[in-house]
Amino acid sequence: MRRVLYLDCSLGASGDMLVAAMLDAGADEGGLVRALEGLPVEGIDVRVSRTTVSSLDACDFDVVLDGVETHDHDMDYLYGNGEAHDHGHGHGHGHRHGHAHRNLADVCAVIDAAGLGGDVSELAKRVFGIVADAEAKAHGIARDEVHFHEVGALDSIADIVAAAWCLCDLAVDDVVVSPLGEGEGTVRCAHGVLPVPVPAVANIAAAHGLALAPLHRAGEFVTPTGAAIVAAARTSEALPPTYHVLSTGIGGGKRAYEPRSFVRAMLVEDAGQEGGPVAAPGAAVGEGAALFSAGQGDESLGVPHLWKLETEVDDCTGEALGRVLGRLYDAGAAEAHFLPTFMKKNRPGYQIEVLCGADKVADLERVLFEETTTIGVRRSPLWRTCLEREMVELATPLGMLVAKVVTLPSGDRRAYPEHDSVERLAGEAGVSYQSAWRCAVAACEGYGAR
Repeated sequence: MRRVLYLDCSLGASGDMLVAAMLDAGADEGGLVRALEGLPVEGIDVRVSRTTVSSLDACDFDVVLDGVETHDHDMDYLYGNGEAHDHGHGHGHGHRHGHAHRNLADVCAVIDAAGLGGDVSELAKRVFGIVADAEAKAHGIARDEVHFHEVGALDSIADIVAAAWCLCDLAVDDVVVSPLGEGEGTVRCAHGVLPVPVPAVANIAAAHGLALAPLHRAGEFVTPTGAAIVAAARTSEALPPTYHVLSTGIGGGKRAYEPRSFVRAMLVEDAGQEGGPVAAPGAAVGEGAALFSAGQGDESLGVPHLWKLETEVDDCTGEALGRVLGRLYDAGAAEAHFLPTFMKKNRPGYQIEVLCGADKVADLERVLFEETTTIGVRRSPLWRTCLEREMVELATPLGMLVAKVVTLPSGDRRAYPEHDSVERLAGEAGVSYQSAWRCAVAACEGYGAR
């Protein structure tokens, strides 16, 4: 039976919270401690204890260096409200101690020397690679030129290795991640005071399709390490239609938010779906697919990536149909459109098709029932193959253009202009849309020829 790990990050995501949640859900604490003891470094220790967050019993995972806890509690300083103290902060965690800077090769060498096993080592190195790519983009340098601050320090190596070890120890087939609850305002780091989400988190979210959910609360709830861990671990976009809960765990955060943030981990088992499509066991999408779908047959498609809702109407006004598209997108539709059709008694009508994630099905069906004259909605699961994509800025004679770059299976890359960006260039330069479009296409063609 297919096992799925659901990481509920609606109140934030950091390395220590993710590790604590997985330990609480059943990852072997003793095995984790032994794995971390194999790191070829000195003066590092971990403490696993119990704490209370929002009146809930939770696990606390702490990395200790030379007897001093590394997680920060000086909230005024951390969020740029106080004078600079000698804390040696770095991106994401706000750790107290500055350690020797390391590049990606140095970090990978430490991980390789620990004898963690192939799956754990590869996953841990993948997480660091994601952070390196995000930092490189933020600072406009090459990946191998990134010198980690706190992210390369021993405590963060321990956080990331621990997360990779727990993910592999839980032996799941898929990992599903909720939208990441993120705060607002500013945070102090090695590069000064930065806006939340910090550039590294924003870059990881853009590169790996992570959804951020504003909490409308001051603070940094998602760290680069936390974002990179879930980006590397996630293999599926939705939970099974029905499932049994095997275990749950809560990992408490360190920062003094009110209420405190935490991550919840749920280990579930696919129960199939009575009266409807049964989710096929097996492979998944995303970078962690090879790690979590080992042994599954090639014929296995995994959990549906999207659901299609469709219905036909022949007695709904054009005004009502025009309104319903906006309502569908507001309610979370990934795509929605109308198709002209002929219905019974040769009546002209429209078929309404909506694509969405499993978590939006009920909301979107409600919109269709409330805003149209339909009395029934069909739903069917869809699987899709997505190309890796990222958003880039390209120079044109009219200004900077935002373009979407996709990577083909061959490794070739193509750039496509974003309509809103072309429209902005036309308005700012005082030229026609067609002129701006030709400039945009030329810039994209030049990017693809690199």
